[in-house]
Amino acid sequence: MSKSTRSSDAARVDRGDQADIQAVSRVSQILSLFEPATPEVTAVEVAERLGLNRTTAYRYCTSLVAAGLLERNAEGSYVPGGLLLQLGAFAIGHRSVINLAPRHMRALARATQTTVVLSLWGLTGPVVSRVEENISTVVVVSVRVGSHLPLDSAQSKVFLAYHADQLSMERLMANLSGQAREELRADVERVRAVGHCSAMSTPGVVAVGAPVFDEDGICATIAIVGPDNTLSMSDDAPELSVVVDTARALTHELGGHYRPDDLGRRAV
Repeated sequence: MSKSTRSSDAARVDRGDQADIQAVSRVSQILSLFEPATPEVTAVEVAERLGLNRTTAYRYCTSLVAAGLLERNAEGSYVPGGLLLQLGAFAIGHRSVINLAPRHMRALARATQTTVVLSLWGLTGPVVSRVEENISTVVVVSVRVGSHLPLDSAQSKVFLAYHADQLSMERLMANLSGQAREELRADVERVRAVGHCSAMSTPGVVAVGAPVFDEDGICATIAIVGPDNTLSMSDDAPELSVVVDTARALTHELGGHYRPDDLGRRAV
């Protein structure tokens, strides 16, 4: 085989690899469109939101149906398929924190008279994975499991502060506008300094969150959520200490190291 033939074959392989990578990226983008507020999509919506032509979007959706990742309902829209649901349940079920958290969450909900939210890191931010509501109060703040939390939420800021891949976290923040980006960076630095976060990303609703660690690092965030007239954002709020104690206890049960505890040692 001549040198030119080998070069031509290598070029074709490279182009094939690039096409495969692009296809995987497209599939990821399509599947990322699904969330509680968007339980189904049409091929036209896929095309519009991802900047594809309609023929390409339809071809991708059809291929995903054939693979079991999507299903087509009676109205002609696409919904998550059986394989996707199976993989999601498998992935969640193998997170130890999901199995250990409920007891801690119930106790925290009773102690603070609030809704408790446990989130895991998704593709580009926290995803609500378990919720424990305290129904004994007059006003109950409800959070839907599967919700993607915005970057200015308390649990997002905690993840941004402690995530192992800080380069990816910086890229996420870099997508924001100048002032919003700098404010978020300042908030994240404060989380690193104090070990927790209080925020009001939704008007009238306060969230107080702390990190949960396993042996590999941060694996979840836990937060209490309540109306701003009953839940304080102050660092000396009694509810905050209960959240932190719960995060610490869950971390120890997971065999992790609660990194905010190092703050006091460094100050000595």
